[in-house]
Amino acid sequence: MGPISSLHEFSQGTNLLIAFIIGIGFGFALEQAGFSSSRKLAGMFYGYDTTVLKVFFTAAIVALVGSQFMSYFGLLNLNLVFVNEYYIASAIIGGVIMGAGFVMGGFCPGTGISALSIGKIDALFYILGGFAGAFLFAETYPLIQPLAEASYRGPVKINEALHLSPGVFTFLLIVAAVIMFWLAEKAEKTFARPDITNDI
Repeated sequence: MGPISSLHEFSQGTNLLIAFIIGIGFGFALEQAGFSSSRKLAGMFYGYDTTVLKVFFTAAIVALVGSQFMSYFGLLNLNLVFVNEYYIASAIIGGVIMGAGFVMGGFCPGTGISALSIGKIDALFYILGGFAGAFLFAETYPLIQPLAEASYRGPVKINEALHLSPGVFTFLLIVAAVIMFWLAEKAEKTFARPDITNDI
């Protein structure tokens, strides 16, 4: 389960079991944080509830700092961590489509599954829409392949693209997170909707 340097390699079955347990824990945390509510998630785009920004930005910072420390102490080999392939056109178009689906449906794929697990009907239709979109993408891929694979940049890391060391990039991201949290608090006060947030 990940390139942990100090432990022996896990079997495929153990890997899947660990992933299953982590997935259940992650889903439980999402539901307990209120992310099974589409109104809370849509609130991010309208400014009255920025919990999504705070939670996911915090998760990113914790994961980044944690991986840096684990690497420093020889517990994690960052050279073995998978980095997604970067296609500029796909990233932009996919981001716009997912963002539109997020604000219209009130869920992202993970929170949609979390909401479905507690019986939310709107989440059911959201997930079905996701499956329909995936099917449509797969069936039309030969037609859109040139666009999907345009502007390929390989497995790019942001700090490498900016010519920054991992430590400096981590520090700058923490500063950015602090600023974003401050702006989020200002937005919640400016666009407050107690008629919605009190019912979430």
